[in-house]
Amino acid sequence: MSTARPGPTSDAGIPAFLHDLGLPGLADIHVHFLPEPMMRKVWAYFDAAEANYGRAWPIRYRTDEQTRLQTLRGFGLRAIPALSYAHKPGMAGWLNEWSREFAARVPGGVHCATFYPEDGVGEQVRDEIARGARLFKVHVKVGGFSPADPRLDDAWLALEEAQVPVVIHAGSAPSSGDHTGPAPVRRLLERHPRLVLVIAHQGMPEYDAFADLVGQYPGVHLDTTMVGTDFTNQFAPMPRRYLERLPGLRDRIVLGSDFPNIPYPYAHQLQALARLGLGDDWLRSVLWDNGARLLGLPPR
Repeated sequence: MSTARPGPTSDAGIPAFLHDLGLPGLADIHVHFLPEPMMRKVWAYFDAAEANYGRAWPIRYRTDEQTRLQTLRGFGLRAIPALSYAHKPGMAGWLNEWSREFAARVPGGVHCATFYPEDGVGEQVRDEIARGARLFKVHVKVGGFSPADPRLDDAWLALEEAQVPVVIHAGSAPSSGDHTGPAPVRRLLERHPRLVLVIAHQGMPEYDAFADLVGQYPGVHLDTTMVGTDFTNQFAPMPRRYLERLPGLRDRIVLGSDFPNIPYPYAHQLQALARLGLGDDWLRSVLWDNGARLLGLPPR
């Protein structure tokens, strides 16, 4: 491995870190903005993390929406996703309406959408794509459904045809569910092999099994959300053999952060990636090139 470039030790050091790498900014594909009442419910869930996950999970960026937008722009984000995910019937419709409004009023806002296995989901997804949705999100554990649910076939077909990326949380960390793990995602890809899927958290803790899908399907990517941080290394560290695979996965790993719902400074995610010691070219690909390609940003 190459000598590790020191990562930023604080958020204030992020711009200098990017300048030294010659990057125009950050292309973070895993950022959450939600209607404020829903965001407060999410934060309340994390406030009870010791009961839910067995460890504290203090929200680092518990501020109002405008402050969060300013914070991300200060970090260098050139596009700001507003990922949401539905966990019951009828929820995707109003979330998608809010997400369209967010993208229309926020400079640099990415038009995001979500879906759920219910009547009319295929038509709903096609409509969101036609309206300009550039990024979708689903959460297997929270949603309580299999990505290979036959009710979703038409939705996945629409996304496959349009080549719109979908961030999918399917790994079994920080907690497992009936449909988490690589097997349901593999069944989905067997039916829709050209899907552009971004595996959230690199599929932790099933790192290797999800990385295998990258080698088998051209549209599968892995995002860095919380990977390699001191926080997740306590319960889902990357195995040594997996670390040795990362150089070969360079063009399919995308920056993700989970902002604002992280228990450490944003800079720590960048520091965690830098200290892997995989070299500046690897960092440039992960921090900008790959995410920029998926989000439709200009190449550096």
